[in-house]
Amino acid sequence: MTKPHLAHLTLTGLLVLLTSLSLASHAGEPLIVVEDRGGTSALPYYEALNLQPRANAPARPPIPTPKLPATPADEAAMLPVRSAKLTPGTVARRVIEAPGLRPFVVIGDDDASRAWLQRRAAALRERGAVGLVVNVETMQGLARLRALVPGVPLAPVAGDDLAERLGLRHYPALITATGIEQ
Repeated sequence: MTKPHLAHLTLTGLLVLLTSLSLASHAGEPLIVVEDRGGTSALPYYEALNLQPRANAPARPPIPTPKLPATPADEAAMLPVRSAKLTPGTVARRVIEAPGLRPFVVIGDDDASRAWLQRRAAALRERGAVGLVVNVETMQGLARLRALVPGVPLAPVAGDDLAERLGLRHYPALITATGIEQ
């Protein structure tokens, strides 16, 4: 074995020894696993870190929140809403994993959506669902849908991006943290 190889092996062995010693010193400390499934706040763990702001860090401006339509006139300006990738039809039930997702419905101003809303109104209120109306032409159409489900907020929203992300082609549909169903 040549001197460079011997030096390399010695250096590698020394690094392995130092690494294993540092790992062994931490072996006695308890392992804390934090998993958030919505039941327990992680705040005590952050408070225990006692993090202080950096002295040289610039102040961050607050993140602007989008403004929701304040008046019917603002909402009327959003109409008509047409989502080319979503049409009335049958939605196959399937499982998704989206922990913490608030239940929401995807509907349109059509006979199938109106009948579906009437059948599911009480269940939607109980779940605290909100509604995205992805195909609606007029304020009157939106008002008719809202009258079918008092207590369930409905908003006109273009749904093509949502359709792509969820692999959804038809509505009406209920999307929850655990699945998509009709």
